[in-house]
Amino acid sequence: MAATLAPADRLAAPSLRLHHPSSLSRRLLLPSRLPATPLLRHRRPRVVAMAIETDGANSKPRVLVAEKLGEAGLALLKGLADVDCSYNLSPEELRAKIALCDALIVRSGTKVGRDVFESSGGKLRVVGRAGVGIDNVDLAAATEHGCLVVNAPTANTVAAAEHGIALLTAMARNIPRSDASMKAGKWERNKYVGVSLVGKRLAILGFGKVGSEVARRARGLGMHVIAHDPYAAADRAHAMGVELVTFDEAIASADFISLHMPLTPSTSKILNDEAFAKMKKGVRVINVARGGVIDEEALVKALDSGVVAQAALDVFTKEPPSADSKLVLHEKVIATPHLGASTVEAQEEVAIEIAEAVIGALKGELAATAVNAPMVPAEVLTELAPFVVLAEKLGRLAVQLVAGGGGVKSVKVTYASARTSVDLDTRLLRAMITKGLIEPISDVHVNLVNADYTAKKRGIRITEERIPLDGSPENPIESIQVHIVNAESKFPTAVSGTGEITVEGRVKDGIPHLTKVGSFQVDASMEGSLILCRQVDQPGMIGTVGSILGEQNVNVSYMSVGRIAPRKHAVMAIGVDEEPTKAALKKIGDIPAIEEFVFLKL
Repeated sequence: MAATLAPADRLAAPSLRLHHPSSLSRRLLLPSRLPATPLLRHRRPRVVAMAIETDGANSKPRVLVAEKLGEAGLALLKGLADVDCSYNLSPEELRAKIALCDALIVRSGTKVGRDVFESSGGKLRVVGRAGVGIDNVDLAAATEHGCLVVNAPTANTVAAAEHGIALLTAMARNIPRSDASMKAGKWERNKYVGVSLVGKRLAILGFGKVGSEVARRARGLGMHVIAHDPYAAADRAHAMGVELVTFDEAIASADFISLHMPLTPSTSKILNDEAFAKMKKGVRVINVARGGVIDEEALVKALDSGVVAQAALDVFTKEPPSADSKLVLHEKVIATPHLGASTVEAQEEVAIEIAEAVIGALKGELAATAVNAPMVPAEVLTELAPFVVLAEKLGRLAVQLVAGGGGVKSVKVTYASARTSVDLDTRLLRAMITKGLIEPISDVHVNLVNADYTAKKRGIRITEERIPLDGSPENPIESIQVHIVNAESKFPTAVSGTGEITVEGRVKDGIPHLTKVGSFQVDASMEGSLILCRQVDQPGMIGTVGSILGEQNVNVSYMSVGRIAPRKHAVMAIGVDEEPTKAALKKIGDIPAIEEFVFLKL
């Protein structure tokens, strides 16, 4: 019988500092200042406050505010700390000041690089980013120097949604151009005829906090709202009168498209030539998310051809864009200088949210808005390292097998181990599975501190079970299975007999291996990318597929075939070093003996 594991206790940030961090822990942004007790030995963690170096027993911590912050936030900070508001510092001035500070608060204009952390001499304990993005903070350097980084991800929600609606309505009624015409002394009523919003279809790409607020307002304008987001809860969307659809369905049927997704490898230039070719002629595009989610050259071409009638943009790939930007200067484009969060109310809310997060960190608390955490001690990572990698890759692989608009809602993780439940603490492994599930399509940085919170906020319920094994408990884990419950799969073979998308992995000679997909046993090293094929088991299949890939100059690193019985059905796992072209994948799919296949990035 499987033994259910008790939920892990939440960790606070202890004051221990690791002097010899491993490279793996730096890459994974995992906690480093933990109790000396190894994570795999179950004991309740001690709550230890973060040590703050001060000049004397009665001295307050010192907070440097390097960019303008709302008065409400400053008032909160001054209740705990000595606050130094020094704006427009040069890099040299920042480095000189930072050695005296316990915390630093910035917006987007101050670069907090490795040189800043090195100049702090270990005194800097917290960096607060007043806003969502953290592109200007070197997270790896912060982690290595034991510095917590927190942000303010929720305060801008309403402001960004309102700006999106403002751009939507201004674009529909040609307000900026007609205003400019009036100021030029003209009266061109016939030239600036707009379009009505009532009854029009708005596709929201990214149905998170901002996207859902835009949906509420658009519904109030009489629009029919659809949305695409792999993690959106179907019941929540239904309650708001929003239909969840696939990406292709969203862009093909929309009259207006509003983007509210993070910039990740999977969303970078998601609106490209191929996407614009699938849209209705005359579609209108709004972007208050991140500039990089649109291929700007492709958008200019779509505007010139008339596929896109108008675009309203608040964000750009390069900010500020060049003075001669074809996109900004295009007559069919409304452009604003990243004003999504620029309301008086939002600025105050951001100030309060970041001040509360920094104060909590200075008191020894780890806020849910932490985007990094100190690193795991080297001796613990030595034992856990291959299982940490395995756990993340299983999560990353499993989420790519999910199809449809329902997304991931319930995940069950099963550990096969000879260790007893009291000796097997799986918090770190669960965090890495969560990281693999969420990070590929999100800008959230998942770690041991925020994994459970992040999963909960996205409506994902993760449960754990242990299958007890006989044998030596020296090896912490024999195998890990990840089951995604109640989800449709783009590769139906991955659905096990219990109706769950199931993948299993083991560590062999220190290397993570995929050992099971659905009910089929395989043996595939989890490196590079992977093609999974369900096929009729017959001679020549490996050679046929290998030849197609070879013709495309795609190097095959390994092939593995798992089958039920000879000449029946089999699953072939093919490791590739390069991503095959769509033409090559189509040729593989057209092989008569191949019944289904999927390409996965690991």
